[in-house]
Amino acid sequence: MKEIKIYTDGACSGNPGVGGWGAVLIYKTSQKEISGAEKETTNNRMELTALIKAIETLKEPCIIKAFTDSKYVCDCIKNGWTQSWKNNGWVKSDKKPALYADLWEKLLDLIGNHEVEMNWVTGHAGHTENEICDKLATDAIKKLKRTQ
Repeated sequence: MKEIKIYTDGACSGNPGVGGWGAVLIYKTSQKEISGAEKETTNNRMELTALIKAIETLKEPCIIKAFTDSKYVCDCIKNGWTQSWKNNGWVKSDKKPALYADLWEKLLDLIGNHEVEMNWVTGHAGHTENEICDKLATDAIKKLKRTQ
């Protein structure tokens, strides 16, 4: 299987508010950048969307090394919480509904086809690919705001 590195970030202008996401995919020496925005969303939705959109671009099962500055996204996947929520009808251990179940469901379906290793990086700390993702996300917000 091919090994792909995926870096992601989400951003929001207001939370909720206009949001953007960015992702960098790296395979050997090739790099692809993708981004997008939504009118009314949250930062966590954009963090999840970035990872979903990146994985959706893959055409075959891969070994994915994913890097995010979202502890929420990283920990939920790494610790198996999302799978537990799904198994419990999208209810968390505290009996409250899991937020973003629609996105988690989609993400779990996608990662089921791959070997995924989640990694957390400190945001806005000079990590090159994370900085690129942040710029992609914030530029997507600016572009959407200009068209509104």
